[in-house]
Amino acid sequence: MKLVYRLYELQLRHAFNLASSSREYTPVVLVEIHHDGLIGYGEASLPPYLAETQKSVADFLRRVNLEQFKDPCQLDDILTYVDGIAQGNYAAKASVDIALHDLIGKIKQKSWYNIWGYRKEDAPNTSFTIGIDCPGKIRKKVNEANQFKLLKVKLGGGNDKEMLAAIRDITDVALSVDVNQGWSDRYQALDMVHWLKEQGVIFIEQPMLKEDIESAAWLTERSPLPIIADEAVQTLFDVPALAGVYSGINIKLMKCGGMSNAHKMIQQARALNMTVMIGCMTETSCGTSAAAQLSPAVDWADLDGNLLICNDLFEGVTVKNGKVILPDAPGIGVKKIS
Repeated sequence: MKLVYRLYELQLRHAFNLASSSREYTPVVLVEIHHDGLIGYGEASLPPYLAETQKSVADFLRRVNLEQFKDPCQLDDILTYVDGIAQGNYAAKASVDIALHDLIGKIKQKSWYNIWGYRKEDAPNTSFTIGIDCPGKIRKKVNEANQFKLLKVKLGGGNDKEMLAAIRDITDVALSVDVNQGWSDRYQALDMVHWLKEQGVIFIEQPMLKEDIESAAWLTERSPLPIIADEAVQTLFDVPALAGVYSGINIKLMKCGGMSNAHKMIQQARALNMTVMIGCMTETSCGTSAAAQLSPAVDWADLDGNLLICNDLFEGVTVKNGKVILPDAPGIGVKKIS
């Protein structure tokens, strides 16, 4: 097996405004694993909060020697070796994991949702993300997202009610909100959750600082809506401690190290009676399609990362009338177009 990679920059259709940051692009590293005439594709997406960079990913990938493995289907052995190269570096590890899954699926001539025993018909609707902005731009973004049955609204920027009012001026579609740790007072947060429920919001992501476990548990206990951990959960090892603190978890391949760990996290969360969301960063259709292979097993999906960019290099998962449509193709189901 031969591993190659390239650096790339995703250009966003709109500035991506969160409670604590804003950006117009996302750096990524695209990976290919070549074996017997087949190519497995993978991706590391690197938003600022992950604290990984194109340089750190490239440094990690230079240390990965897959030539020592004769059979790509030795997945567990290969991923154990990759994980042991260095601590952390989860997005870098995810890029290798995704490419391996894609390659193995192509060898077996099966999609991963099929290998895992999922039905593509069970894939859920995906939300579409509306970043923090002024009312005029909010209305424009919402109009552009008119096929979606669920909008994910970024809050925590100080104009939460103004944003919701702008959305409700033009649509009554179901909403979720992602506060990205933007609230600090638990009592005000609880008041806000009750108000959001009246506005048709169905769940809340990461309202409080991830370190404030006590406030998260307090809010979850009293909230009329599910409270979902995002920044507070990264890897498989984080999940047990969050049972009773949050209603559920948002799993992202870039946070947890790839498809294999994400699959295990779903099983672990279910055993703890937690709801599960599968999410993504701003990614090409490579990373988004990899995450989508798990979508039939979750309660909610937020798989719009490829829809937020204007320079995708792949074709793969699509969305029709808001629903995730898994491709009928082996591996993660992507085709390189550029």
